[in-house]
Amino acid sequence: PVSQKEPTLQRIISTLANKNDEIQNFIDTLNQTLKGVQENSSNVLSELDEEFDSLYSILDEVKESMINSIKQEQARKSQELQSQLSQCNNALENSEELLEFATRSLDIKEPEEFSKYIYVYRRVTMASAFRLSLKPKVSDNMTHLMVDFSQERQMLQTLKFLPVPKAPEIDPVECLVADNSVTVAWRMPEEDNKIDHFILEHRKTNFDGLPRVKDERCWEIIDNIKGTEYTLSGLKFDSKYMNFRVRACNKAVAGEYSDPVTLETKALNFSLDNSSSHLNLRVEDTCVEWDPTGGKGQENKMKGKENKGSGTPSPKRTSIGSRPPAVRGSRDRFTGESYTVLGDTAIESGQHYWEVKAQKDCKSYSVGVAYKTLGKFDQLGKTNTSWCIHVNNWLQNTFAAKHNNKVKALDVAVPERIGVFCDFDGGQLSFYDASSKQLLYSFKTKFTQPVLPGFMVWCGGLSLNTGMQVPSAVRTLQKSENGMTGSASSLNNVTQ
Repeated sequence: PVSQKEPTLQRIISTLANKNDEIQNFIDTLNQTLKGVQENSSNVLSELDEEFDSLYSILDEVKESMINSIKQEQARKSQELQSQLSQCNNALENSEELLEFATRSLDIKEPEEFSKYIYVYRRVTMASAFRLSLKPKVSDNMTHLMVDFSQERQMLQTLKFLPVPKAPEIDPVECLVADNSVTVAWRMPEEDNKIDHFILEHRKTNFDGLPRVKDERCWEIIDNIKGTEYTLSGLKFDSKYMNFRVRACNKAVAGEYSDPVTLETKALNFSLDNSSSHLNLRVEDTCVEWDPTGGKGQENKMKGKENKGSGTPSPKRTSIGSRPPAVRGSRDRFTGESYTVLGDTAIESGQHYWEVKAQKDCKSYSVGVAYKTLGKFDQLGKTNTSWCIHVNNWLQNTFAAKHNNKVKALDVAVPERIGVFCDFDGGQLSFYDASSKQLLYSFKTKFTQPVLPGFMVWCGGLSLNTGMQVPSAVRTLQKSENGMTGSASSLNNVTQ
């Protein structure tokens, strides 16, 4: 029958569509690689010209220096020889005069006349020619300035491209994803002592498997990593996965990228649902602030309908910003004194964690979870469909856990940030000091419906932090405490 073949055909169509998507992604990769080959070829040709120009320049400088050395040596030796030659010429001229004078004195026969020339003897014996060195002060040898570039020529003849470092290998087993941090570890396929540093690149994605060329975020780069592992901390896990790749660099060139690795970075991400919040709440994605002038509250005041709390002075509060009024849904999800806003994402399974911070002057607020069936007049913790901890700083300071209109006072200080841990399958809702991870309180129950994060605020504001993994310290505490410490049997309720 056609009805039986239809699911099979649908599977074939789906498989073919996925295969086409893979082929298109591969075509995009090839086109990008071809473009990269052309661009990189131009770059390396330009760099090659620069390197040879630099080499020519160095050779010209060395040649000029050597020519100057030869000329200086030639000038020095010439000056020495010219000076010695001048001395010899002068000595020779003086000697010839003395020789002629002494020869004439030998022709004198009379003893009386000969005695007059006694000084001739002294002049001849003192002649400069006798003191003159007849050995050249310098030689004509210039071999000490000869060159032999045979070895250098051989070196130049062996010039070749730098060895490119091999691609590192990322080991997924050694990588760690925990506490909104990712530690990436890699190794080289073989030892390379010329590697100077590594470059790690990462990006977020919602696709498993190989990274895609299109429809992806840009790679973020971390340069100059000296070791073979790196930890990225303080991340917001607002995507299902993260891609990682790494390349090795020596002093002059970067190697190929490693095969990319995709690591799961799953965490609960949600925003506050502005379309169904109380009219007296001003809501943005992760911020909510009580606004006494909003919606029907203002209309009732104009009609003279005074509220019971109309004598309460307006709180001093830090504004979220000069934002225009948000677009609201036509249906009043919460009204009366239920100043409530829920998250826009339901929790149906798994373990999840988020944190909440109140403004310093916030008079009253609650943090917890609730079923979608929470009534429009219901306040968090006052029904069997909601669980919360409540902080009251108005008239009397109280800090308590609430469920089904039952209250358990908490004898601990109110932390600056509250961490919320929800184990849907395990039926546990726990609250922590987000900084110290001290357990504040735990509910043990059985969730029979999906739950939504819930928030109540009056005279103040709350800010929300999502995209967080369950901290390791919380997981450890959950195992050791097992929902016993900080629980109250009067509030442990199996809700149907």
